[in-house]
Amino acid sequence: MKAVRFHAAKDIRVEDVPAPSQKLGANDVLIRPLVTGICGTDLHEYIAGPIVTPQTPHVYTGATNPQILGHEFSAIVADRGSAVSNVKVGDRVSIQPLISPRNDYYGRRGLYHLSEQMGCVGLSWAWGGMAEYAVVNDYNVAGVPNSVSDVQAAMIEPAAVAVYAVDRGGVTSGSTVLISGLGPIGALTLLAARAAGAAVIFVSEPNAYRRNLAKQLVPDAICLDPTKDDVPAFIREHTEEGVGVDVAIECVGLEASLNCCAASVRRQGKVVQTGLHMKPASINAMLWALKDITVEATWCYPVQSWPRIIRMVEAGLLPVEKICTAEISADDVVAKGFEALLDKSVNHMKILVTI
Repeated sequence: MKAVRFHAAKDIRVEDVPAPSQKLGANDVLIRPLVTGICGTDLHEYIAGPIVTPQTPHVYTGATNPQILGHEFSAIVADRGSAVSNVKVGDRVSIQPLISPRNDYYGRRGLYHLSEQMGCVGLSWAWGGMAEYAVVNDYNVAGVPNSVSDVQAAMIEPAAVAVYAVDRGGVTSGSTVLISGLGPIGALTLLAARAAGAAVIFVSEPNAYRRNLAKQLVPDAICLDPTKDDVPAFIREHTEEGVGVDVAIECVGLEASLNCCAASVRRQGKVVQTGLHMKPASINAMLWALKDITVEATWCYPVQSWPRIIRMVEAGLLPVEKICTAEISADDVVAKGFEALLDKSVNHMKILVTI
């Protein structure tokens, strides 16, 4: 079968690989991927990997490179093991890709995303979404209704990151919010903040295309260019008594962005760290103390959030498809996918791959 596999930095190949065995374990689900998103994590692997893809057998899954990519995807159930009861053959599903023990310290507490042994479909598992077939566990599949499209179903995974950030920030009806960085996660966080009832949303983003996209997603969003605007000063001028926002969500993983969030939030407000930092950040800890703020850091998402987010999408509260800018074939995945996302002269947000 055809598959997109990561071998090393700048070495992603479309290859013919053996299909999964037709002999399934009791809790296995054989799926046929439909649409798969290229994630920032995939892009980091392409630029500088291996980072999270395993060079030696993964401690829990046993997977090693070359790795079939793809952890944001929708699929159709092609077969199921004897003990699988949550889906049937022919069902369309959204993939929750995290794989971890059910009986370690975190698993016993339902905190599966925090397991120190956690693996991920498409990153540290034998299979991924950029292939004709894959095998996952029954807990990795969530059925979607007919009113949710294949593209929307593929976008549930990154949307889960965004909704978790908004939840951790305690965003509620009437909240004032800053979204710092409008990549795919920032854009989805913008949508999630509005869905949660945020009344005033500021967006800090240096890229003009992405600021324009923010206005398309949430027309009354107040968009600022941090290379030209004093974002904290502007926010103080445009919030009640100059106190700042209730919640600031950092979505890019840069020191300057994190410090902008701390400077923009009100006293006893919350800063949510969602962007992944590739190196240590210097912060003004005294400012954090003087403002008595709470800093929430997030890792992935609670895996139990899939049904809730699917309902949000179905109800039109979370139009995740609006951040998708291209759909390409697997044969073009490097030139029109990874390289296109790295080309600063080309404006893309989320590129989807079909096999």
